[in-house]
Amino acid sequence: MTRRTAIGVDLGTTYSSVAVLQYGNVEIIANEHGNRRTPSYIAFTKSGRLIGDEAKSQVALNPNNTIFNAKRLVGRKFNDLTVQSDMKH
Repeated sequence: MTRRTAIGVDLGTTYSSVAVLQYGNVEIIANEHGNRRTPSYIAFTKSGRLIGDEAKSQVALNPNNTIFNAKRLVGRKFNDLTVQSDMKH
């Protein structure tokens, strides 16, 4: 019998999830906090990169280096008016 495995990624505007299909069953993979949904945030700090809950919790302190709602940018060019507007806010 052939073993078939597939991985699916849901890049959501607010939350993202990853699931695996194995042996006919789908399992949504939990993050390091045990949550099956991770906030779609990433932040860059002096000490490194923060992802998910950690990035979201520090956005008020580090707004210029925190990215969220990135799904809106997929497929757009850097000089697109939407991209430029989002960079200002």
